[in-house]
Amino acid sequence: MTIAAALVLIAIGAILKWAITADVNGVNLDMIGVILMIVGAIGFVIALIMMFARRRTDVVSRVDDGYGPRAARTTYVTPADPDDPRL
Repeated sequence: MTIAAALVLIAIGAILKWAITADVNGVNLDMIGVILMIVGAIGFVIALIMMFARRRTDVVSRVDDGYGPRAARTTYVTPADPDDPRL
């Protein structure tokens, strides 16, 4: 679940809880609103954890000079790589 989807669930739940005053037989709209807000809050927390726990990598493009055509190679390095030429 993305952050946007979690916020949409929270918004829909809040609308069902506090903005809708209609009565539907056999359906408790207040409870559905609370459930949607709880699911949205849990999804929001999980999305934040996943976003901050994600491993970040930089893309370094190197051009090899040698015999023949120049070849471009993309290398994935970690941000604290001691072999990174930008350090």
